[in-house]
Amino acid sequence: MEQYVRVIPYKLIEENEEINEVPKGVELIQAPQIWNKTKGKGIKVAVLDTGCDITHPDLKDRIIGGRNFTDDDRSNPDIFYDYNGHGTHVSGTIAATENHAGVIGVAPEAGLLIVKVLNKAGSGKYEWIIKGIHYAIEQQADIISMSLGGPADVPELHEAIQAAVEKNILVVCAAGNEGDGDDATNEFAYPGCYNEVVSVGAINLERGSSDFTNSHNQIDVVAPGEGILSTYLNGKYAKLSGTSMSAPHVSGALALIKTYANQQFERPLTEPELYAQLIRRTVPLGNSPKLEGNGQVYLTVPDHLAGIFDQNFKTMVANAL
Repeated sequence: MEQYVRVIPYKLIEENEEINEVPKGVELIQAPQIWNKTKGKGIKVAVLDTGCDITHPDLKDRIIGGRNFTDDDRSNPDIFYDYNGHGTHVSGTIAATENHAGVIGVAPEAGLLIVKVLNKAGSGKYEWIIKGIHYAIEQQADIISMSLGGPADVPELHEAIQAAVEKNILVVCAAGNEGDGDDATNEFAYPGCYNEVVSVGAINLERGSSDFTNSHNQIDVVAPGEGILSTYLNGKYAKLSGTSMSAPHVSGALALIKTYANQQFERPLTEPELYAQLIRRTVPLGNSPKLEGNGQVYLTVPDHLAGIFDQNFKTMVANAL
């Protein structure tokens, strides 16, 4: 029986025709506080998902290319439109453009490479995912964002991710929504529990751990994942919940970190160095490491991206939250 990967299950809260605000999740990770330093310009984020509404006013200027690997549109590789909504929502959280209308993403000047590996039903073959990862490598993506998963540990998928990391590409994955709120139990979804990826769990907008977020010892960080406002189909906006919504916050954060850190160090940082820069920008929330890893992404800790990590400052900020 052929196995499939699916979008990490998510919940649609509401749709909106018009909106004009900075989403609360973007604010919670402190992205606006560093936009005077960087907005992610020059960074290419490959979004492996259900495609994208390429005509959405908040996204059309951010899309720099794409490819369809699914059976939608008779497998035409040049049509990577989203018929599901999931990929459009994820893309907006990463890089919705700053146009003084709609929403704005974490890294509003980053480029989006739309890699459609899930079809209109939100389902995809492992073969599609693996081809999508290799395509992102060929296109020299800086970051691969995957809000998808399945129960099977497929060696070829793992090898593709390892190949990306070897090329200094950061791979960010949703942890999964099979959690039960109990850190004594483990819930595994692949690729989110591979050691090589940045595995992202979910918190709510009050910084509480989401009941649905998977727990295991490979969780790296948490980010907002409940009631997240972003772009949606047909030029609309929607609030969705799930670790699918948490992962793109981190993908966008890494786009900001990479641009600024490379400037400060005056050289390209390696994947392990960029991962370390991310972990330095977290605050603990008091949950088990199996639920929150190193804590919530918080981009202003420390207040400059090239600084030496100060544990006392981190604790002080965490206590103030």
